[in-house]
Amino acid sequence: MLDIQKPSTNKIILNTNQPIGIFDSGVGGLSLLSNIKKQLPNESLIYIADSLYAPYGDKSDNFIIERVNYITKQLVNKNCKALVLACNTATVIAINQLRERYSIPIIGVEPAIKPAVINSKNKRIAILTTQATAKNQRFLALVDKYKANAQVHIQPCQGLVELIENNQLHSPKFNLLLTGYLNEVLNKSADTIVLGCTHYPFFTDKIKALLGNEITIMETSQPVTDQLKRKLIEYQLLCNKPSSFTDKAQYQFFTTQPIQVNNEQSELISSLLNSPITLHYLL
Repeated sequence: MLDIQKPSTNKIILNTNQPIGIFDSGVGGLSLLSNIKKQLPNESLIYIADSLYAPYGDKSDNFIIERVNYITKQLVNKNCKALVLACNTATVIAINQLRERYSIPIIGVEPAIKPAVINSKNKRIAILTTQATAKNQRFLALVDKYKANAQVHIQPCQGLVELIENNQLHSPKFNLLLTGYLNEVLNKSADTIVLGCTHYPFFTDKIKALLGNEITIMETSQPVTDQLKRKLIEYQLLCNKPSSFTDKAQYQFFTTQPIQVNNEQSELISSLLNSPITLHYLL
């Protein structure tokens, strides 16, 4: 389910050819960027990975709000016409105060609990989350709000995000950890899995390989893209064709992790997107 942005009375002059900003504590938000890029091919995108401080899950609320505000300011300074806060933790903690500061469309992400409950045949649902999200009171309140008559199993998946961030998605350690977590899901007889972290769509194929194609997997990239498109249309900001200054949409990637320290991040992002990219350092 998505938070809905209400139009602000504080007008900012924007145009359709300005880019869309997307950011996450690390590379997880690339799962959203990939779908946005596919569904809105005329839109230029700027992605920022706040990798120096990833993951956000073990940080305080005040620290996360501080980082979210800092990254947002950087994207606004880069003339972004809309923002996608591609992090479940940051959405829950920081998006409301962010929307009070800026009048541009701001889209957040939340686990797809409500549609999972509606679509589940046996009303047994598992939500794969980070360790921090599993204990987050706002998240637990969201589960209580939408679970209705379904049995919801919250499965913390400690260590998976860190392994993905370190380019270990296909390592034996990752596969071992994931198998253990999915065995817990099997024990609960869940027929629907909700991916409660934007990093998790990168191993959807592994889930299907272990649990079979009968399991329904729900994530947020398409709902987020749909909501983004609705807001761009509402604000008259949808780009129907690239700018006259270029013959195609532009994509820029930034990280707060010093590139001289972490040259592998560029390779990681290129691997996840199946396309070579140039990674820039954001102070």
